[in-house]
Amino acid sequence: MPLLLIEHTVPSYDAWKQAFDEDPLGRKASGVRRYQIHRPVADPNFVFVDLEFGTVAEAERMLEKLKQLWAGQGAAVMHNPTARIVETVETRVP
Repeated sequence: MPLLLIEHTVPSYDAWKQAFDEDPLGRKASGVRRYQIHRPVADPNFVFVDLEFGTVAEAERMLEKLKQLWAGQGAAVMHNPTARIVETVETRVP
């Protein structure tokens, strides 16, 4: 399953989370099957988001939508976003 891994700083986690929950890009309609949000223990103003897709093409389309969002209204709730598309090559439980 392809993942779109996103990371960025947030001036206010609560404001960012509200914007995320409003879902301006329509995650489900864009093919997101699952997402996870992570924050470093030592830095609650940094966010990692993993979006899981069924295909690389879906992830690529979402990345393009995100870039447009980041250049516009998203700039109010996040700074310096980066993203990359990856595929899980191994998962193991010890």
